[in-house]
Amino acid sequence: MIQNYLQSAIQQFQYYKQLGSQTFEQLNDAEMCFIPNEVNNSIAIIVQHMSGNMISRFTDFLTRDGEKAWRNRDEEFEQHLNAKAQVIEIWEKGWQCLFNTLATLNESDFEKTVYIRSQAHSVIEAINRQIAHYAYHVGQIVFIGKLIKNLDWKNLSIAKGASIAFNEKMVNNK
Repeated sequence: MIQNYLQSAIQQFQYYKQLGSQTFEQLNDAEMCFIPNEVNNSIAIIVQHMSGNMISRFTDFLTRDGEKAWRNRDEEFEQHLNAKAQVIEIWEKGWQCLFNTLATLNESDFEKTVYIRSQAHSVIEAINRQIAHYAYHVGQIVFIGKLIKNLDWKNLSIAKGASIAFNEKMVNNK
């Protein structure tokens, strides 16, 4: 049961990583750093935050609080990156930390309690918390990408008005 959960969680993380990566493929340097207005973040800033969060949460996941003393969360929300390659490098670094940690978990680890900002979580609760957090931010990334690309956006899922054709295709491919 635990291994099924873990595999499912990994698949969810991979799916959200893929959505973000497919968005990046459609954007150039300037678009990755575009800030819609002063109360919103660029894709680059969101990636800085996500990566910082992943590295903090999944470094020593089972033994230390997920909010590490060395993390400067506020700095993650300042524009530091100005090139798509930099954004992708930070993106990959965060995901690598997450996936490396999840690959080490075994069934007995799921009996442990982990902490995030001194709040106790079961391992499943902590992983679910991060799935929800990253899905939220990937949704922001995709939305900003869609706003930027407008009619040039290449859909990452079922295109508007194409549900019936998609469902028929899925039925026919069984």
